Amino acid sequence: MAGLQVDFGLLLEPLGFIKVLEWIFSIFAFVTCGGYQGETTLLVSCKGAVNKTVTAAFAYPFRLNTVAFSAPDPKRCGGTWSDVYLVGNFSSSAQFFVALAVLVFLYCIAALVVYIAYKHAYQQNGKFPLTDLAITVITAFLWLVSTFAWAKALADIKMSTGASVIPGIDSCKAPGTTCRFASVTSMKTLNVSVVFGFLNMVLWGGNIWFVYKDTNLHNQSKRISLSPGIYSAQRGI
Repeated sequence: MAGLQVDFGLLLEPLGFIKVLEWIFSIFAFVTCGGYQGETTLLVSCKGAVNKTVTAAFAYPFRLNTVAFSAPDPKRCGGTWSDVYLVGNFSSSAQFFVALAVLVFLYCIAALVVYIAYKHAYQQNGKFPLTDLAITVITAFLWLVSTFAWAKALADIKMSTGASVIPGIDSCKAPGTTCRFASVTSMKTLNVSVVFGFLNMVLWGGNIWFVYKDTNLHNQSKRISLSPGIYSAQRGI
């Protein structure tokens, strides 16, 4: 194929090496967030049931307001137990974060193919580096926005699935009914997803400089800064 010259040398340079890290970190970002599954567990004592376990299973994309607790017993505590749902819909922040990670993953693959197989075309055609620069700047900003949004949503998810859920359950206020918080699935992997979000933001922000160095904008600024010295030397000054 014309123009195809496989060269892995660029992967040893900052531009290619950082792109590999961006590719790897994007995988961790969407896997740790998009693959999460958990549940909140309560212990309920009521008419016909003693310390019965009720659970509400939730997962990505965290539409908690569609998740209901199971009933303590088939008779639903003598008819006093109504459907109880978790509170909050955090799908927009979660899906924004995961969608960005997936798009970044795909873009990094495409960019690495260009770096490896079309290195000369990338360096000789000024449009490729400028496009890469524009995408890098936009992506760094999107990582900033999506990570902060997801971090805020995660804090709210922890509140909505923790012990604070009990005061909002009307069925637990019925006479003869007591509810105790038992447990919630660990959210360490979700915490890790936020960490990788910030790491991606730093990587993409730092990579702006290395991508910029390959553009005509950087080359022009170098020529402009050098031209006065060259002119003075030619005039013997």
